[in-house]
Amino acid sequence: MTFHILSQILITTIAATSLMTLFSYVVSASARELYKEPVLLTYLLSSLKIEVSPQIKTFLAWLLHYIIGLLFVLIYHYLWVYDLVEMSWPAAFVLGAASGVIGIFGWILLFKIVPQKPNINFKGYYVQLFFAHIIFGVVAFLVYKLFI
Repeated sequence: MTFHILSQILITTIAATSLMTLFSYVVSASARELYKEPVLLTYLLSSLKIEVSPQIKTFLAWLLHYIIGLLFVLIYHYLWVYDLVEMSWPAAFVLGAASGVIGIFGWILLFKIVPQKPNINFKGYYVQLFFAHIIFGVVAFLVYKLFI
């Protein structure tokens, strides 16, 4: 992988994950609900009794959040490079929606493994998560395309 492609993937990951997260924070504040993925990941790490300081748990949650974003961008990259998915607005929307469905199922599984579920509106969380991933897909498309 060349430096150009690596830069393209990393910058795309940071932009798409950050804007998706910003959307989740805005919806969380406007709905007065906890829809913040890094905060929920920190909660999950705490529920799993991981023995590190709260600051380290928060750092690990944010790191995990961006690593998951990186995995999605890597998948998009290979789909685009091998022409398995067209690089277009509609395809970006569909990739984001598919990522949203995958994200929802991932969170459902994560919430099943913790002994104490967070006190959140799960339906509302999953709806906003779906739209957050559409934003992720569209932003990933826009930023990735800047490098071509």
